[in-house]
Parts: sequence; structure tokens; C-alpha cells
Amino acid sequence: MEDKKLFQIGDVARMFHISTGSLRHYEQAGLLKPEYIDQDTGYRYYSVRQFEILNTIRYLRALDMPLEQIDDFLKNRDIDVIEDKLMKQKELVARKQRELAIIEQKIEHRLDQLRDAMNSELDVIQLKKVSSCRIVWLKDSLRPKSYLDLEYAIRRLEENQTESVVFLGKVGVGISKENLLAGRFDQYDSVFLVLDAEDSYKGTVEQHPEELCVSMCFCGSHKEAGAHYEKMMEYIEKHKMEVTGFSREITMIDYGITNNTDKFVTEILIPIKCA
Repeated sequence: MEDKKLFQIGDVARMFHISTGSLRHYEQAGLLKPEYIDQDTGYRYYSVRQFEILNTIRYLRALDMPLEQIDDFLKNRDIDVIEDKLMKQKELVARKQRELAIIEQKIEHRLDQLRDAMNSELDVIQLKKVSSCRIVWLKDSLRPKSYLDLEYAIRRLEENQTESVVFLGKVGVGISKENLLAGRFDQYDSVFLVLDAEDSYKGTVEQHPEELCVSMCFCGSHKEAGAHYEKMMEYIEKHKMEVTGFSREITMIDYGITNNTDKFVTEILIPIKCA
């Protein structure tokens, strides 16, 4: 009879477009044992009647169902059981789709930031309108000498990140208005996170209105920022502008992207009011 015909493990793997390793894994998990194992050679053989089981396993694995749940279904096959498992799997797929959509948006934001950094004019002071945004502040006095000095503060900001997906928000440091006016450009008063539109955050979030800022991009990171702050404050004083709040300093290209420090790009924004 046709269902008595046996097929070697390699033949079955080719027919179902899976690896022999997967078939051995299913065997070890107790999902699908070979119809016959040659004791002399160790060759494994499967029968046609096992194809339906293998197809079911492959289908449920394509839905990302864990092997334990597949094993439970194969031992208790029932319409209500499979309906329940498929509904739960559908919910899981929907959640993953939402997570992937967020990741896609974050990647797009990161690409925009990279392109902005690569196309920026360096060491040029200009006026820039900065769109309204949501900011999370961590008031913490620090003097970062390298990006590593910011890592602990960043981790503290991330503690309240409700989504477990890739974290790609804009993180930076700020100098208070008082320290800016006093010329203390190495005294950072806070670390901040600019939330993307899709981000949810459990902590206190501050809604920033659209602001007019004096802006400068330069090659380097936070430890090189002092001289650039000095130039910007001279520009502000010369043009009779008034500083209205914290600076925002973000390294747009850093060690997360390249090991070549000559390619680092940092932007400083100082909110101002024209006379």
C-alpha cells in the first residue's frame, strides 16, 4: 500500500523545504518520531501517513507557535483547541506587527538624523526653528568627558520606557540658562530624551512648544563643545538676543555608528528671543 512506502529523512526534508536538523529536533521534542530507524545504519525513515502531521507542525511553526503548544495540540486535536490556539497566535502576530511598525518608524527617524548630520554645515551659526516636541528630563549635574559618562544616566531614562522594542530616541545633555550666562559650558545640568511621536513613556513628560534657537553643528562630541558654546554666546550677545532656557546638545553621529571620532557630529541648540 502507498502509505507503507518509507522515505529517508533527506527526501522528506527536501519535500517539505526544511532541514534534516529540524526533523531531528522534532523527533527529540517528541512531536514526530520516524516510522522506522535502521538499527545498523541509524537511517531514519518516514511514512506517507506522517506527512499530514509534519505539515501541521510546519504550518503552526510558521505561525510562530512554540513546540510545547504544538505538542499539546497534536496530543489533544480538537476544533475548539485549535481555534483557541489560533486566536491566541493571531493576537501575538498583531502585537508583533505593532512592534515592527514602531521599529520601522524609529529606523526612519534614525536615518533622518543621520542624513541631517551628514548634510550639516559645520561650525556655522544659524537661526533655526525647532518644532514642538515631548521631552523627558533627568536633572543630574555632570561633566561628561566621553560618551561612557552618559551611559548610566541614559539607562535611568530608559527605565520608564514602556515599549521593549529597540530604543532609538534622541538623547542629549543640557546646560541651564544660568550656567550659559555665567559661561560654565562644561557644567551640564540635565540629560534629556526627545520622544518620537510613537513613543509612550511612564515618567514625567514635558511638552515643549516650537522654539527659535541659535544652532551650530560641529565635528566632535561633548568634550569639544565648550569652545562652540563660547562662540554661540558671543553671537547671541552681539545680536542682542536673550537666552530663554536650557541648551540642547545631541551627538548625532557617535560611537553607536562609527569608531572614527573624526566623523562625530554634534548639534547644539540654544533657545533665544530676539530683541
